[in-house]
Amino acid sequence: MKYLIIFLFIAAFGSILTGYFLESEYSQKLIGFGVCGLFFIAFPIFSYYRWKDKDVKDYMLTKENLDKMREREKKEN
Repeated sequence: MKYLIIFLFIAAFGSILTGYFLESEYSQKLIGFGVCGLFFIAFPIFSYYRWKDKDVKDYMLTKENLDKMREREKKEN
């Protein structure tokens, strides 16, 4: 999965650079496909890869988490 993400990033970034430096009739399409590939394919796969084994409740500001943060702060002081 890690190598797929790296490959997609390099392909999208390469498409953007090729479209930018290549003066042809379809250079704007290369830039557009690179940007779309980066934000609609590579970034969601990267986000899924990084968050797949994590619990979302640990990162939400709920009453329990706020109480835990306050207790930790009192222990440090």
